[in-house]
Amino acid sequence: MKFFRKIFLAIQHFLLPIILTSATALILAACNPTNFKSAAAQVPQLVSSILSDPKTFNYPLSQESPNVFPLIYEGLITQNPITAKVEPALAESWQISDDKLKIVFTLREGLKWSDGQPLTVDDVVFTYNDIYLNEAIPTDVRDSLRIGESRKLPTVRKVDERRVEFSVPEPFRPFLLSTGSPILPSHILQKSIKTKDQNGSPTFLTKWGVDTPPDEIIVNGPYKIERYDTSQRVVFRRNPHYWRKDAQGNSQPYIERVIWEIVESTDTSLLQFRSGGLDTVGVSPDYFSLLKVQEKQGNFNIYNGGPTSATSFVWFNLNKGKRNGKPLVDPVKSRWFNNVQFRQAIAYAIDRQTMINNTFRGLGVAQNSPISVQSPYYLSPKEGLKVYDYNVQKAKDLLLKAGFKYNNNQLVDSQGNRVRFSLLTNAGNKIREAMGSQIKQDLSKIGIQVDFTPLAWNTFTDKVSNSLDWEASLMGLTGGLEPNDGANVWASEGGLHMFNQKPQAGQKPIQGWEVAPWEAEIGNLYIQAARELDEAKVKAIYAQTQQITQENLPFIYLVNPYSLSAVRNRFEGIKFSALGGAFWNIEQIKIKD
Repeated sequence: MKFFRKIFLAIQHFLLPIILTSATALILAACNPTNFKSAAAQVPQLVSSILSDPKTFNYPLSQESPNVFPLIYEGLITQNPITAKVEPALAESWQISDDKLKIVFTLREGLKWSDGQPLTVDDVVFTYNDIYLNEAIPTDVRDSLRIGESRKLPTVRKVDERRVEFSVPEPFRPFLLSTGSPILPSHILQKSIKTKDQNGSPTFLTKWGVDTPPDEIIVNGPYKIERYDTSQRVVFRRNPHYWRKDAQGNSQPYIERVIWEIVESTDTSLLQFRSGGLDTVGVSPDYFSLLKVQEKQGNFNIYNGGPTSATSFVWFNLNKGKRNGKPLVDPVKSRWFNNVQFRQAIAYAIDRQTMINNTFRGLGVAQNSPISVQSPYYLSPKEGLKVYDYNVQKAKDLLLKAGFKYNNNQLVDSQGNRVRFSLLTNAGNKIREAMGSQIKQDLSKIGIQVDFTPLAWNTFTDKVSNSLDWEASLMGLTGGLEPNDGANVWASEGGLHMFNQKPQAGQKPIQGWEVAPWEAEIGNLYIQAARELDEAKVKAIYAQTQQITQENLPFIYLVNPYSLSAVRNRFEGIKFSALGGAFWNIEQIKIKD
């Protein structure tokens, strides 16, 4: 539960390490602050903020971050973000066969769902066979479970009342980590898998939307959803049936209530934190100096975990396909975007050091790889990874070489078309909006006009992942130590293969979708790396993938900010890390008397 390896879309990369982001001290008596504060004084709670409303309470269908699931669900195992060790969760132990083709998990005794019903091996088998491995369910989890060139899926079977066996067709090095996805309740969801709607799809696809009464959402994590008020807050209450206990036999977690206030501006979150309404806030670089001098007075501490595990990048829509006979991307612009020299010129034209100095106030480093810097498979520029240091002349030379020309300092293509495109990002993220503004200015120096447009989060993600109606975007992803967690980004048919997205289940078909040779090669190398058991060879394979991504630039990487969070000193047990943030071990955290 504590540290999911699955990659999620990042709402704002400097907040990603904070698994719990939230805001203000309002709650059930939301319209009556006096009543709320009175109640808050009696209940141990954590209050933080998120930028936008949750999109779903259905884990397999979620692609956003932050999300509610680390608080409300656990899987068979988890990964400690500090030690990187795999640790037991719902499974108390596991055994891996000598041929590496089977893992048998033994569940803990007495596990229960939040409604008091037993959590059993049958729930594990149901979760994998009926949901994650079910092709009728469009979930990114399945991409991380596909094995080898055949992309076969594992088989899962019940051994006895406490043991469940996972089998794979060939050795799959990251497979143990792949079993950390949440286990879901069979007794609640089984019917929705078997029942079909008028289109023949499982009604599970509309199950547990954000309009679902919270008491109908049955969970196994440390918290359950108590209340969701649209555009206001999500309230979590301690799950009385959660299995963890401390050494003295006391039930965990210790914190009774967690509140996420929905605050659509990071500036507003800062004000609420400074006024005492929030217990924690992500510290963006433009807030750091202001907050640092207030640590003692405000009774909080700013934690610095070093570079985050998040990525930030500009990427172009490389999809050459059509819907209903209409190209997804203007063919003129599609030719630009699919020209690697054009993308390389863009990379050279973005002044990342100025971005670090100004937007990030020096609290970040240039980013050059899709793999987290904390990963043992990260390839640094010192090891030969190609980088794109700011060089306007080199950018112009590449454009001229690619057939572009200059007309009164305006860049035009070989047919005389002015080079102009729209750049989208999510609104409300001041750092990202500043990055977009600088990119617009930087590219004007090589004659390109950029129409920079921040959009509401839901509108933005709909364009990027559903309608595919976009030209260029600025966003980010976050990951962990294992690159294979990003298999759904690099597999050509993966759910997060955003730069050349194939329609997902339930979306309108695309005609003429193509996969470039380098694009297919990256996907194949990820398959090889997952199959390889020799760590030195694994590192070499992932080094090759990073070289290909930097040469072809499906993502033009920008800045890796430091992981900074401010947390009130009244919490004890904080073990801050860039990968897990401040509250990855929330069940162990106490509030000081």
